[in-house]
Amino acid sequence: MFKKIIKGSRKHSKSDSTDASSRPPRSGNTGSDLNPHLVVNHASRPGQGAPPSTNSSSPMVPPPMSAVEPLPLLRDTPVSERQNLFMRKLQICCFLFDFTDVLKSAREKEIKRQTLLELVDYIQSGSGKITEICQEEMIKMVGINIFRSLPPASHENTGQGASDPEEEEPYLDPTWPHLQIVYELLLRYVVSSDTDTKVAKKYIDHSFILKLLDLFDSEDPREREFLKTILHRIYGKFMVHRPFIRKAINNIFYRFIYETERHSGTGELLEILGSIINGFALPMKEEHKLFLVRALIPLHKPKPIAMYHQQLSYCIIQFVEKDYKLADTVIRGLLKYWPLTNCQKEVLFLGELEEVLEATQSAEFQRCMVPLFRQIARCLNSLHFQVTFKAFFLLNI
Repeated sequence: MFKKIIKGSRKHSKSDSTDASSRPPRSGNTGSDLNPHLVVNHASRPGQGAPPSTNSSSPMVPPPMSAVEPLPLLRDTPVSERQNLFMRKLQICCFLFDFTDVLKSAREKEIKRQTLLELVDYIQSGSGKITEICQEEMIKMVGINIFRSLPPASHENTGQGASDPEEEEPYLDPTWPHLQIVYELLLRYVVSSDTDTKVAKKYIDHSFILKLLDLFDSEDPREREFLKTILHRIYGKFMVHRPFIRKAINNIFYRFIYETERHSGTGELLEILGSIINGFALPMKEEHKLFLVRALIPLHKPKPIAMYHQQLSYCIIQFVEKDYKLADTVIRGLLKYWPLTNCQKEVLFLGELEEVLEATQSAEFQRCMVPLFRQIARCLNSLHFQVTFKAFFLLNI
């Protein structure tokens, strides 16, 4: 491998194509998975123009309902009455129930579940245009259901020290039968071609996005998969929110690296970033390079890196392939955070280093080859056979 680099047999530069890599990030198991081949074009800008005025004939918000009772189906209701019925159904969906007792309020729970399913079908089918006031009430209902205090982590419940996240059983939220449908409703609203971003951005605002990002710390993997898909779609559709979303994710990473070293959704956030980085225009902006240096490279420091290393490595390689001059920065960053006593972590670093070197030009390699070979020499002398084998493999001996 090193002979190839020194001889300069590799191409002088990588393709500037913004197509997704042949190694897409891990996809989830929900029906609304993140498309790894979706590339966000950062060169685009939101169009100008005043948002449409609220329709004066829009129905008023009906008085609050005191109990959960079944309502007529939207498809069986005259068009002139659907918007008012739509808001009454939203009120039903604002009722929250205790799922720790399966038998408690079973009838009301089922009414709400069926109502949520009907709303999802109504949004997805595009049966009728939803007025602005209905959109506002719908986002309020979504917030009432999903924005909540997350239960303490398992190690916090026992009062013991933090255990290895890989050894913990995944937590499954008992409210998921309703929560899943609420997330599906939000997703269908965001991706719908009938959703006007100039109107929707009033309700899916910075405050909403921050609360959505807070939920990525949920220990339920099903919830994180939906959040990943929804946030990615919001990023793609609401161009005005893109800088804010990137900055907010940065702040989550900073807190994880330098304070808590525990965050359940680091891998999912990195998957979103992997697609975002694919869409970075060239020449790369300075803020993107700072993100690499200040957030992505330091993510090699926390102990639970094995939980998200695959996604992190993908993001790092995307940077090097887009701008080969960043190879020296990345290699020196890996050497800075190289583990001293964690052999499994060393194996991960060696694997990532191999991929980085594949995209490294001769000039960048020569700048960092002295400290690089010193570290490889230490790995060759390791007492752990996997580290030694990986180091030999890296040298292609």
